[in-house]
Amino acid sequence: MAVPSTEPRVRVMGVETFVGDVDTVAETVIRRALAGEGGHVVLCNVHVLMTATRDPEVSRALEDAWLVLPDGAPVAWLQRRLGADAARRVGGPDLMPVVLDRGRDVGLRHAFVGSTRGTLDALTGRLQARYPGITIAGTVAPPFGSPSSWSEDVIASVSSWRPHIVWLALGAPKQELWMSEHAAALAPSLVLGVGAAFDFHAEVCARAPRWMQHAGLEWLHRLGSEPRRLAGRYVKTNSAFVAHAAIVLVRRRPAA
Repeated sequence: MAVPSTEPRVRVMGVETFVGDVDTVAETVIRRALAGEGGHVVLCNVHVLMTATRDPEVSRALEDAWLVLPDGAPVAWLQRRLGADAARRVGGPDLMPVVLDRGRDVGLRHAFVGSTRGTLDALTGRLQARYPGITIAGTVAPPFGSPSSWSEDVIASVSSWRPHIVWLALGAPKQELWMSEHAAALAPSLVLGVGAAFDFHAEVCARAPRWMQHAGLEWLHRLGSEPRRLAGRYVKTNSAFVAHAAIVLVRRRPAA
């Protein structure tokens, strides 16, 4: 199994998910990165989780992951309803800065893959100012088009930088599929798919206010920011999640 047996976990809709908080995950990720054992980490929100229920390739990407994290308040909520009281949401935009900050003390080297050149330049500038001494080994913005046209060159470049961690932002589920196919070629680097984290920390997109994050309403803020792109996805996947969660919880309820 991808998740180490010593780590707390719970199976959610067939997916083995890590149980903990951002601090616990950050320390776990740093240990893995320093050990040079490679693998990939999926930050699993409702969209990714529900896509996995109907797409065998996405399901395989989650099954093959070293860790699957609950990047979504509803996913963490369902973990708790299934008995994992310590479960908390672990979002990519929250995890990334903690690992970057703590990684300075142990010499972690980071690579950033995805988004656009402008966003990457803004991201590296802001991170270097915020975390003096951080080691950014390299960045690459893949060209538009099928990953099959650029993956080989990107892998060669990133491997030459010898990062401990590769932060990947291709959007879901594209990044999950890419990690599943190519993370082994990037070993011993550990690859984490963090979605919109680049945009938020580069400050090219505004993140939801903290009260919305804490209330589990960050999805609503994103919907308001990108209604055309996200409305159909949220209606479809959120409705499917509610239905699936209800079935899971009813089946788990003890018989009278």
